[in-house]
Amino acid sequence: MLQQTQVPRVMPKYEAFLAKFPDVKSLSAATLGEVLGAWNGLGYNRRAKFLWQAAQMVASEWHSKFPATVDELQKLPGVGANTAGAAAVYAYNQPVVFIETNIRTVFIHHFFNGELDIPDPAIRELVEGTLDRENPREWYWALMDYGTFLKQTVGNVGRASKSYAKQSKFAGSVRQLRGTIIRNLLSGPQTKAELAAVLPDERLDAVLADLRGEGLICENGGRFSVA
Repeated sequence: MLQQTQVPRVMPKYEAFLAKFPDVKSLSAATLGEVLGAWNGLGYNRRAKFLWQAAQMVASEWHSKFPATVDELQKLPGVGANTAGAAAVYAYNQPVVFIETNIRTVFIHHFFNGELDIPDPAIRELVEGTLDRENPREWYWALMDYGTFLKQTVGNVGRASKSYAKQSKFAGSVRQLRGTIIRNLLSGPQTKAELAAVLPDERLDAVLADLRGEGLICENGGRFSVA
């Protein structure tokens, strides 16, 4: 939920989501529509679908017990190397190297001052060399807090990272249109004409096709609905 979403927006959604789906079994048994309904307002609905699919995979292949290694975690839908590393650290206190924006900020500030296009492998080498292998969870907590502090005091030096990409404006974006379509369909199936009446956007056909291709919505008898 925290990926590209601010903490104040996540907290109430996180608490409500856990109240509705308190464990892997309840989440895996839900419909995608129920999951998207609980997720509504956070955006990037593919994250919700991946989480739902991951719960189904954990329930069926690991008997509702989450995998504990980076390699196994990366088998879950939507989980890449850094997400798997973060899960291994925070859930299991394993001394695993991973990088995210606050971590980049700390190491760029102290080791790459004035440089540009800094590649992640160079940062990873420093993270590896400084990693507290006895208490990695607390060490990463400190890095995250320190990175937030640096952003507030010296600015976002993470812009010097080669991996940095400025988030596009939300208002009027395809992301906004995608979210609005999902939100409308959560109230019930609708035809394209009904959607177009409230969403007069020339990109509607293309976005509907994308959402269908991703398995977030389906079409039956000319009516679209949440998959």
